[in-house]
Amino acid sequence: MSDFIRFENVSYSYDDNEEEFDSKQEQIKNLSRVDFAVENVNFGIKKGEFVAIVGRNGSGKSTLARTMNALLLPSEGVVFVNDIDTRNDEMIWEIRSRVGMVFQNPDNQIIGTSVEEDVAFGLENIGVPRNEMIERISSALDVVKLQNERKTEPHLLSGGQKQRCAIAGIIAMQPECIVLDEATAMLDPIGRREVINLIKKLNKENNITIVHITHHMDEVSQADRVVLIDNGKVLADTTPRKLFSDVQLVKEAGLEVPQITALMYNLRKKGIDVPNDIITEEEGIAVLSELLKKGGEIQCL
Repeated sequence: MSDFIRFENVSYSYDDNEEEFDSKQEQIKNLSRVDFAVENVNFGIKKGEFVAIVGRNGSGKSTLARTMNALLLPSEGVVFVNDIDTRNDEMIWEIRSRVGMVFQNPDNQIIGTSVEEDVAFGLENIGVPRNEMIERISSALDVVKLQNERKTEPHLLSGGQKQRCAIAGIIAMQPECIVLDEATAMLDPIGRREVINLIKKLNKENNITIVHITHHMDEVSQADRVVLIDNGKVLADTTPRKLFSDVQLVKEAGLEVPQITALMYNLRKKGIDVPNDIITEEEGIAVLSELLKKGGEIQCL
């Protein structure tokens, strides 16, 4: 299976001088000073995958996200979306219809005076016929469980509901991929759980490709793959289980492992024989329960 999104030798540089960018944020070539936020990135994301991208603040992960639907264009190299070069101006709306973006602050994305009006915004912009628009809005609100709030003013929604509303607007556009750039960062635990459950459902039931950029490691454990970025470069591209089994690597990259993984790591340091690849609370509870049954002594850490 070919990659749905593919990065080939991709680098991106922000520059202090505004004149070195045109209105489309394309970087003028031959800059005298190049300081890359993303440097020589090569990897692919297949249709239907759930990929988490992680890294410390300033690592380049959000820059990378914005190259996936041509909000930013590479300074060097090429990003392909379904084999379309994102630098192709004539295909920009085709690319953005295939790859939807959800950002950190839902208040910055919601512009309608009601939930259904907000979901309709993108559809109106691309000229979807009214009858089809009504069907798409209703279907999207069903998916995100906001049908009962369709007439509600967005500012009355909870944080999790606002983010689900933003996602509904993307779903209505019928994308093949949704990129969430720290979309759970401003949510409380309940809101985070609502959003994660939703994107897992979209991934498994609708085969929508999910790219989730997050600093919450418990969310990463639910992805198929995780790409670790540091200083603009890919340090690791593997499964969450394999990445979190290397606690030292994760810590050196300025991140933490899931709490249950950290607990198991500390137990091993105390000489207690537990696995080094536990990444979910359910797995951890099973291991600790078995230790207690065997009469193992577990110190409070």
